[in-house]
Amino acid sequence: MVILSKPAIEQFGCIRNKQAATLFPPLIPLVDLSKPDSRQQIIKACEEFGFFKVINHGVPMDFISRLESEATKFFSLPLSEKEKTGQPQPYGYGNKRIGPNGDVGWVEYLLLTTNQDPNLLGTENPESFRIALDNYMAAVKKMACEILEMIADGLKVQPRNVLSKLMMDEQSDSVFRLNHYPPCPEVVQSLNGTSSNVIGFGEHTDPQIISVLRSNNTSGLQISLRDGTWISVPPDQYSFFINVGDSLQVMTNGRFKSVKHRVLANSVKSRLSMIYFCGPPLSEKIAPLPSLMRGDQQSLYKEFTWFEYKKSAYSSRLADNRLMHFEKIVAS
Repeated sequence: MVILSKPAIEQFGCIRNKQAATLFPPLIPLVDLSKPDSRQQIIKACEEFGFFKVINHGVPMDFISRLESEATKFFSLPLSEKEKTGQPQPYGYGNKRIGPNGDVGWVEYLLLTTNQDPNLLGTENPESFRIALDNYMAAVKKMACEILEMIADGLKVQPRNVLSKLMMDEQSDSVFRLNHYPPCPEVVQSLNGTSSNVIGFGEHTDPQIISVLRSNNTSGLQISLRDGTWISVPPDQYSFFINVGDSLQVMTNGRFKSVKHRVLANSVKSRLSMIYFCGPPLSEKIAPLPSLMRGDQQSLYKEFTWFEYKKSAYSSRLADNRLMHFEKIVAS
C-alpha cells in the first residue's frame, strides 16, 4: 500500500459522480502474451471491449517497483518542490486541473514526453528517478511494440510493423504520465452501491494508438461497455492493461473501438498509476489501413494528421466525443 504525506490537493473541493458500476460485471479479457493464441485473443478483446489485461508481459518487476518507489517519493514532496518540475504546458506537474478546458479531478500528476530528458528539478534524487523512468519506459515500449505487431498479425496486415513503426520512429509523439490519487475522506461508503463517488479522473477516451497502464493494488479504474454500463476493473500490480485509442479506432475503420474509462477516488488508500501513451509522429496521416478495406467499403473517417487530431482533442473537454468532428457522412 502506498502511503503519502497529506497532499496539497486537499485544498480543492470534490467532483462527485452518482453513476454506480454494475454489480455483476463481465470478466475483463485476459491475454497471456506467451500463449500461441494471444493474437486472436487480442483482436477479440479490441473488438468487444477496446481493453484487455496482459500477463507474461516481459517487463521486469524490478523496473516496475523502482519507478513506483521513485514516484511515491516525488508525490510525497511539498507542493513547492513538485512545482519545480514546471507547470503542465503541457508537460510538467499538475494538481487537480486536467488540461486547459476546465476539467478537474481528485488527482495530481507528472506528464512527460518520452523523447526528451524530463525536468526533475525538486526531486530528492533526480538521477535515480531518471534511470527508473528510462528503464521502465524502454521495457514498456518494447512490450507495446510487440502487442501492436500481434494486432497487425491478427488483422492479417502487412508489413507487421505497420503500427509499431509509428512508435519506433524517432519523431514518435508518445507521452508518459504518472498519476497519484490521494485518499479522499469525502468518498461515501454504502452497501447498496448507490452512494456518490468522487471523480479522480473524468470519463474520456485516449486519442493515441494504444495506452499501456499499470497501477498499484488500489481500485478505482472503471471502463464503459458498449451499452454504456460502467464496470470496475480489479487492480493487479503485476499486470498491465491496454486501452485502444481513438487513432487505432480510425486505423481499423471502427472495427476496434476506443474505450471510455474513468477513475474514482478511494477513501482509504492512495492509487498510483503509470501510463505510456503510444503516439505517432505529429506529421503522420491517420486513416483506415488500406488492407483492411474490403471491396467498395468506405472510410468512416476523414483523413487527418496526428497533429491535427491532437490539437482538436486537447482543446476539447475530457468527456467530449473527439472523433465526431472527423467522421464522414457515409451514404447508405
